[in-house]
Amino acid sequence: MAVTIEALGIDRLSIRERLELIEQIWNSLPDQVIPEEIPAWHLQELTRRRANINSCAEAAKPWKEALAEIKGNA
Repeated sequence: MAVTIEALGIDRLSIRERLELIEQIWNSLPDQVIPEEIPAWHLQELTRRRANINSCAEAAKPWKEALAEIKGNA
């Protein structure tokens, strides 16, 4: 049997029930994941996001400074 939302009946759940199911699935995940279980594309995406964070570091500023700017523009 294929694992699809239709085969599992998830498509018949209400939005609230789906969100509760998502939470249950999320909470069922282990704290530690075996690296072999991580798809290669996940690792590539993490690498891309880390590079993006590092390239944006110069644009970051302390939250108090940002808040002061926002209040100054209000």
